[in-house]
Amino acid sequence: MSTPPITTPRRATITDVAREAGTGKTSISRYLNGETSVLSPELRARIEAAIARLDYQPNQMARGLKRGRNRLIGMLVADLTNPYTVEVLQGVEAACHALGLMPLICHAANEVEMERRYLQLLTTYRVEGVIVNALGVREETLRPVGGGGIPAVLVDRSVQGLAADIVGLDNHGAAELATRHLLDSGFDDIWFVVQPFEAVSSRQQRETAFREAMRVHGGQAGEDKAKDAARGHTLVLDLADDVEVERALAELDRVIDANHADATTATTAPAARRVALFAANAPVALRLALHFKARHGAGWQSRVALLSIDDPDWAELTGITTIRQPTYEIGYRAVEFLHERIEGTQTAVRDCLLPGELIVRASTSR
Repeated sequence: MSTPPITTPRRATITDVAREAGTGKTSISRYLNGETSVLSPELRARIEAAIARLDYQPNQMARGLKRGRNRLIGMLVADLTNPYTVEVLQGVEAACHALGLMPLICHAANEVEMERRYLQLLTTYRVEGVIVNALGVREETLRPVGGGGIPAVLVDRSVQGLAADIVGLDNHGAAELATRHLLDSGFDDIWFVVQPFEAVSSRQQRETAFREAMRVHGGQAGEDKAKDAARGHTLVLDLADDVEVERALAELDRVIDANHADATTATTAPAARRVALFAANAPVALRLALHFKARHGAGWQSRVALLSIDDPDWAELTGITTIRQPTYEIGYRAVEFLHERIEGTQTAVRDCLLPGELIVRASTSR
């Protein structure tokens, strides 16, 4: 016995409503657009009844395009698997709801070519504005937005050559806050671990601020002023390249193992240096934590401290010290800035850099 095909009922159109109400499409359009004062009470009642009987749902996209406004904004994100992105999206959605906007989320999955294709797609959908949290998108790719007529706001990362509002973390302040905390806690061998940072402004800023903080404050490590100055190192951990990840982790293993051996030698030996890892973001911190737990077991933090920018849920569970970003506020502010540009604000380009919050946990205790 053959199964009958599944059919989808045809949706009612404005023509159907006009026929049901016994009037013309112009009257239906006026009713839908709120121009009810030009319609008689009897006609308004017939139109309302016809809409209810037919369960008519207006095509908001078509109506918006006809008026030149569709209330649709695009958001291009580099990595939807990053907890930071998910938390920013919560702020974006809340602001969109408050301002009557509809977000269209495009996930580039850390692919530069996918970023380019999504930006082209967003322009074809005639979005009113775009929020960009980009990986490696270039100025020429963004030319249709920003200066090209579609307002744009950047989140977390700037794009060289593009003049647009940016909302994100005060990366310099956050990296300095984290580095000072590690130095004040007595760590004197600090490794800043970061994904490739040449093309990502936020990573560049954090790495630069780390080196600057080590240069300015590194000589004050610990309470023993005769002690050698603290040392700072930058280590690139390319999470997209398994071979490079293993190479970088092996380098850290050698440092940590050598330091642990020094700490267990005779009491006449020089005191071992205290090693801390400063992860530039949560994905890096998670990769480090998983590696050291697999290698040293649950007590791995007795060998090395870990601090991270970003405060994912697992950080509290494992006792990792973090710099918590105001992610919800970043997303909300980005939509507010974009809405102002859509409405015609002509102020100079704005940088809204919000402070991070130091959350001290057991990983960096003395």
